Amino acid sequence: MPTVQFPQALRPKYQESVGKRYFWLLPGVLALVFVAMMALWAEFNDAQSRNVYQQTLMSDALSVEAQLTARQDMEKVRLNDVANRVPVGAADPSFALARMPEVVAGLDRLWNRLVWLDANHQVVARVERKAPISKNASEELRIHSAGQADHYVAAVLDAQGVVSGKLLARFDITDLLRSTDLVWLNRRYEVNFISELGEVIATTASAGKRPLGTSYEKPLAGFKDTTLRLTPFDATESWTQHPKTLALLGGLLLLGLAASVLTRHEMRLVTRANAETQTEVAWRQSMEDSALVGLRARDADGRVLYVNKTLCEMVGYSRTELVGLMPPLPFWPPDAVDDMMARNLKTLAGGAPKTGFETRWRHREGQLIDVMIFEARLVNAKGIHIGWMGSIIDISERKRLEEKDRLHGETLAQHARLNDMGLLASELSHELNQPLTTILSYSAGLNMSLKQLPGIDPDDIVAMSEIVRHAGKAGEIVNWIRRQASRSEPMRKQCDLNAVVADVLQLRKRHIQRANAKLVTDLLPVSADVMVDRIGIEQVVSNLVRNAADAVNGQEGGGVIRIATQVLEEHGGVRRSIQMTVADNGPGLQGRTIDMLCTTFYSTKSDGMGLGLGICRTIIDSHGGCLVAEEAPGGGAQFKFFLPLVHAPDIRETT
Repeated sequence: MPTVQFPQALRPKYQESVGKRYFWLLPGVLALVFVAMMALWAEFNDAQSRNVYQQTLMSDALSVEAQLTARQDMEKVRLNDVANRVPVGAADPSFALARMPEVVAGLDRLWNRLVWLDANHQVVARVERKAPISKNASEELRIHSAGQADHYVAAVLDAQGVVSGKLLARFDITDLLRSTDLVWLNRRYEVNFISELGEVIATTASAGKRPLGTSYEKPLAGFKDTTLRLTPFDATESWTQHPKTLALLGGLLLLGLAASVLTRHEMRLVTRANAETQTEVAWRQSMEDSALVGLRARDADGRVLYVNKTLCEMVGYSRTELVGLMPPLPFWPPDAVDDMMARNLKTLAGGAPKTGFETRWRHREGQLIDVMIFEARLVNAKGIHIGWMGSIIDISERKRLEEKDRLHGETLAQHARLNDMGLLASELSHELNQPLTTILSYSAGLNMSLKQLPGIDPDDIVAMSEIVRHAGKAGEIVNWIRRQASRSEPMRKQCDLNAVVADVLQLRKRHIQRANAKLVTDLLPVSADVMVDRIGIEQVVSNLVRNAADAVNGQEGGGVIRIATQVLEEHGGVRRSIQMTVADNGPGLQGRTIDMLCTTFYSTKSDGMGLGLGICRTIIDSHGGCLVAEEAPGGGAQFKFFLPLVHAPDIRETT
């Protein structure tokens, strides 16, 4: 494979400016900056050292405080042990208390007095230290001001676990300080414990060892108005006090100045050579900036060797991100990588159509773009095929306009179909009204005649009554369709929604039985009146029940259709609307929304027209309610609609 070289990113025409003219000063300036940075670094390092030193002071002070706090906590725990074992009921409580090993150890250790008080704060027993406490490892800590004291308190419980008194252990703060191991601290600091009045309680100061550092003070949390002061024996040293460091920085500055002089000589030579390349750079730059299509050069293996600015703007990636990449490329859609890879291999094999081909890329920000790609062989000066040059045109806007025109045509066709269906429905309702009226009249007359004849089977009379009822219902539906097609005002009246549901279930009984579905109803125990167009609401309920039966039809084990009505409350406890729910345990919505299901001519059934749910939604909306579709608990789908109530029934089960 011959070596292939493609142009790099184009540079603007070289123009000598004041900054470039004095570019030779850069080494000297850099040396000066470097020396300044070294000085700043040294100063920063000194500051860090001082900060670390200060942090060490704070840490050591916290360690002393923690050690003293731990000692106090230990004493409190031991006092609690004594409180749990006090000789309750002893003939001589003071004698019994003084003989306890824990009390003897506490007096030898720190306590100078132990007082036992009952629940009325009366002294039950008292024990005091007889001999002064012995010194330990902190003999270097000299006490200057004694007499400050504190005490620990522990509750005394009786046999039933009730507080019956308390123990008070008094101790001197100086005894606690003297009994704490501070030898490790004395080697590094002069230690002073200061009272709130500024008096030195205890100190390790000596005439033969003077501190040099800055003091650090910290109030001790577990003591009354006592402050710890640490003064280091050593002090930090600044970098400016080292002559060798100053000499090194000065030498670096001289070297930078010498490099500036040499750079000035070399820049004059480079300026003359650079002027010879300006013409070539100028026309290459003009070609790239004027190109309105994306350009991409690839070698025989598909590696991207060159892209222009237009292509980078088209896909949202920079030139440095694209050059050198092998397929798959980052702007290929993830779901089409396999197809894009197959087309890429076909192109590299010489199978790209001369008329170009359309494909889809993805911009870095996520939006898809449609492009037209034209591939041509790329040869070098010797006529050897070394790769492929592609010209890419963004046709996204053209595709968008085409899709817009297509959708507009479909919308016009859909409106035309709806208009034709409306005219057809109006004409059919007009033509059917007279036959239905005739059927109803003859059926009613025949029914009256049958009732007057003797010996007629009652089942025949019931059947004839059903014919009259169904014929009347059909006539009402036809008249309702005529009213919907005309501009007449809607005929609404007050009716019970439970009665509407019962009528619909009677009409849809056969449909539900054929679907082998079990019907479960949970209707309101009392009537809930709504002001509605009864025929319209019946059509809504009938459509929802029929859809539920179709959803569970053929389901193994039989399906379940649940119908429920309930009253909803608004803020303040005032009942305002009634909710009806039709649920099934069928396949469910499967990601479909109510807007998708109500789209005109959209249907999930092979024999459906796609108009039912849309009409239902329109009817509910015209009544001031709303239709909702959601997944049913336990699987399946459920549809709910809400209607305003004329008055709220007197029931307690509300939602």
